[in-house]
Amino acid sequence: WEEVSGYDENLNTIRTYQVCNVFEPNQNNWLLTTFINRRGAHRIYTEMRFTVRDCSSLPNVPGSCKETFNLYYYETDSVIATKKSAFWSEAPYLKVDTIAADESFSQVDFGGRLMKVNTEVRSFGPLTRNGFYLAFQDYGACMSLLSVRVFFKKCPSIVQNFAVFPETMTGAESTSLVIARGTCIPNAEEVDVPIKLYCNGDGEWMVPIGRCTCKPGYEAENSVACKGKSQGLLRPLLPAHLGQGPISKLFPSSALGHRRAEEPN
Repeated sequence: WEEVSGYDENLNTIRTYQVCNVFEPNQNNWLLTTFINRRGAHRIYTEMRFTVRDCSSLPNVPGSCKETFNLYYYETDSVIATKKSAFWSEAPYLKVDTIAADESFSQVDFGGRLMKVNTEVRSFGPLTRNGFYLAFQDYGACMSLLSVRVFFKKCPSIVQNFAVFPETMTGAESTSLVIARGTCIPNAEEVDVPIKLYCNGDGEWMVPIGRCTCKPGYEAENSVACKGKSQGLLRPLLPAHLGQGPISKLFPSSALGHRRAEEPN
């Protein structure tokens, strides 16, 4: 693999990693990322954007030419890869998948406009160590790796049924449901227990169980707040000179409306 300048599908100049040793058999070329902290995630997603040359478009290419590459990962608690280490050949990588292009290209003009950019997403887990490395193995393709985006999914903090649910990481499997316990918002109390929501593998909340309701003397506001009920009519407006400060501080603006206090005689 070598780092070179190239173009994306919008003719923007980018730095890419490419390899094209298709005329030599028995290729085994590895590209390794830096250490990636998993940040508490149990399952990781990897989005890869890449181009692959059509083997049939290359003259006199041997049958060992490929149009795929392999994605691996390696879990670890600390940075262990160096240029001088034997990490490349000895690390017990775990294979995620063989990545194939949906579209390949046969020729390229000056601006790279005939290149077909592929986007593939793969996920892996469960992860238990502090972080991991990603590794890309070429074994005979003519390809460019344009970008790699690594991410995880989570359910955001939410207020539902007068209860607060914390931000919650998705589970180790794409089908996992992770339970999040809720707590009643201020001035609310439990009605049904336990109060919980389930976070699914796509980072979406589902299956609410239990609820809170506003305490006596408080009323609901859009199911996200409990506010004190009105205590009847406000007292008459005081003359401005009797107040302890600006009239706007003595009364809510909603009570003032467009009325104007009468001046004393």
